[in-house]
Amino acid sequence: MHEVVDALTERFTRVDAPTSANDRASLESEVAGFDLDCHGIGNVAALREADDLYARNAVWFHHPSYVAHLNCPVAVPAVAAEAMLAAINTSVDTYDQSEVATLMERRLVHWASRHVGFAVGDGIFTSGGTQSNLQALFLARENVLRAHGDSTRRDFLSRLRVLTTDQTHFSVSRAAFILGLDAEAVVTVDTDATGRMDAEALAELLRDIDETGGIVMAVVATAGTTDLGVIDPLTSIAEVCEASNVWMHVDAAYGGGLLWAPQRRHLLAGIGRATSVTIDFHKTFFQPVSSSALLVRDVALFEPTIHHNDYLNPEAEAHSAEAEPNQVDKSLQTTRRFDALKLWTTLRARGADEIGEMVDTVCDLAAEVRELLETQPDFEVLGASDLSTVLFRFVPATARGRETDSATADELVPMIRRVLFRSGRAAVARTTIDGTPWLKLTLLNPDTTVADITAVLDLVRATGHGILAGRYLESTTTEGGAA
Repeated sequence: MHEVVDALTERFTRVDAPTSANDRASLESEVAGFDLDCHGIGNVAALREADDLYARNAVWFHHPSYVAHLNCPVAVPAVAAEAMLAAINTSVDTYDQSEVATLMERRLVHWASRHVGFAVGDGIFTSGGTQSNLQALFLARENVLRAHGDSTRRDFLSRLRVLTTDQTHFSVSRAAFILGLDAEAVVTVDTDATGRMDAEALAELLRDIDETGGIVMAVVATAGTTDLGVIDPLTSIAEVCEASNVWMHVDAAYGGGLLWAPQRRHLLAGIGRATSVTIDFHKTFFQPVSSSALLVRDVALFEPTIHHNDYLNPEAEAHSAEAEPNQVDKSLQTTRRFDALKLWTTLRARGADEIGEMVDTVCDLAAEVRELLETQPDFEVLGASDLSTVLFRFVPATARGRETDSATADELVPMIRRVLFRSGRAAVARTTIDGTPWLKLTLLNPDTTVADITAVLDLVRATGHGILAGRYLESTTTEGGAA
């Protein structure tokens, strides 16, 4: 274990690029070259081999040139806690397997619920936002089903609708599919010019669905969309949902950390009026994967999850005066890691206020980078994020306002990203908004500076011009090879 720590320390010290620049074919060949059926080579040799194969070729999220996806550098106390929980190997499904670990997770859930605004809220830790969203919609489905007991389940499922925007995370539509809803169950609500849900359009859609015999299972609002990084108007949405008695789920996987950010917590006003909330601590709380939670405003909403087994959580014991707090009653998982220990240790070591300030820092950085890009002649910027994403693209001055060159600018987006990633010099993401491709910076490292991002932008610019220069040379080269 000490040798692994020393090896990692050396790698973190020497890392000078976000990726290894090894192409996929060579990595596949290297991985395929190991015999997994051979006799053991011993602990030390195997760990050194893992260091050389995995760590040497890893993607390094802490590097300032990694600005691609919602992956954060992790707090050191959480890394140490990860080693502790993995070594002890606690499972927090039943109390007799976990004891104090269950009590610590329960304390964290109630702490987070209180910050959301749930006076008597409850929740459960999950593997990530996808699982949290799935369980939220499962609970919504089952609680709504109980309220419409006059329908058969099959007829009922065909009438259910989930309302959300085209900026909502794909896990919502995937959850609807897993839950057996019809293909047309997920209905898109119009957004305003900034990409936020239009509350008036939501109210009108609710009326239309009710008049046509549909049943709205849930409205999913997003507090921090993956691409635009914007927050839906939670207060206005809550008012509409309350008027129609509809389950309101807030996917705050990305934006949940704002609850502790002194400069920006006001952006989540109204979140406490939701029925359920997703928060990913492995995004804006700088935790190792996995660390997410589903929070609900009333513990009774978890009842559809409860399933008793005599060997695990007997029903007779659950109703006794000495009932143990078995968290399998609230989780879709049985065996479940004690991931809450990482967050607990980070809070005790660093304090929630410091974490919140770090969230503000990355959001401030995004605002500065956006302002910088707006002054650059070779770049175009899209929108303004509430969080830490920046959408932009390389549009050289000669391409502006000309249709054919706009098409070229579109083509350059994936090419620039690919060249930078394969070179190992920088990792940026890409997406498409209303048919137009964009490069995306996702800033989650509070130690990254504007100078660091400027260096990435210089690489983007140089790569774009290099691709254009190569195209020009190809178009002007004669058959004899002379230009």
